[in-house]
Amino acid sequence: MAKKVETGVVAEIKKLLEGDKVILGADETMKGLRAGKVKKVFVSSNVKPETKLSIERYCSMNSVDCVEMTETSEEVGTLCKKPFAVSVIGSLA
Repeated sequence: MAKKVETGVVAEIKKLLEGDKVILGADETMKGLRAGKVKKVFVSSNVKPETKLSIERYCSMNSVDCVEMTETSEEVGTLCKKPFAVSVIGSLA
């Protein structure tokens, strides 16, 4: 049986998780954005609108890519192997 090949955002996040180059959570990602450490931000499909707005604002100010995912925060939490929902992921790579 062939292994399912993942493409796009999920594969990119898995690669970042292996390298331990991620910040999980909106608050921590915002701190990273303010400090200029975050290179890319992933936002789940069901993130709070006010959180999404402030993250997008900081991303545009710092010229950081902001990727809107199709996965919900619960699915992102599972992808990150966490027992809780994760709505925002910041990439340090």
